[in-house]
Amino acid sequence: MKKPSNIICHITKKPLTPEEGYRGDFIRKEIIKLIKIDHPDFNQDSYISVEELNNYRKIYLSSLIKKESGELNTLEKEVIDAISKNKFLSENIEIYIEKELSFGQKLADIIAKFAGSWLFIIFFFLIIMLWVGINVLALTINPFDPYPFILLNLILSCLAAIQAPIIIMSQNIGGERQKKR
Repeated sequence: MKKPSNIICHITKKPLTPEEGYRGDFIRKEIIKLIKIDHPDFNQDSYISVEELNNYRKIYLSSLIKKESGELNTLEKEVIDAISKNKFLSENIEIYIEKELSFGQKLADIIAKFAGSWLFIIFFFLIIMLWVGINVLALTINPFDPYPFILLNLILSCLAAIQAPIIIMSQNIGGERQKKR
């Protein structure tokens, strides 16, 4: 349905552009009941400004929360104000979290990020292939780590033993970040 170009707010009696007003039949019944308390002649053909509609939405939300908990605390009032003004309540706390991290925690994050990447997997695969290739093909006379590559197994075990706690530390840091959010 097309909005007329000359509409007037039923509450304030001020002229509105089509973008600034809502027709009564597009408003929730519960909010219309609240509007009718103050303006009994408001109906589905009447228009209301966005600002006034947001005020009634705020009243409606307040009444819902009061029904549930009995009284509004400061946080609930903040939430209602933010909803009525279409504002965000969340804040980017990553900046504050990064400041609180120790050098070891930051290093654990960097190592875990690299260890969980395709670059690491490809790099590691190439090193293993190079190691095996050198010991099997190039140094057939006197290899420094002959088959079954015991030295390579030792290095891989050490790497796994070092990486596991670092990854767990990084996950713990991620868990702390989630809690703070």
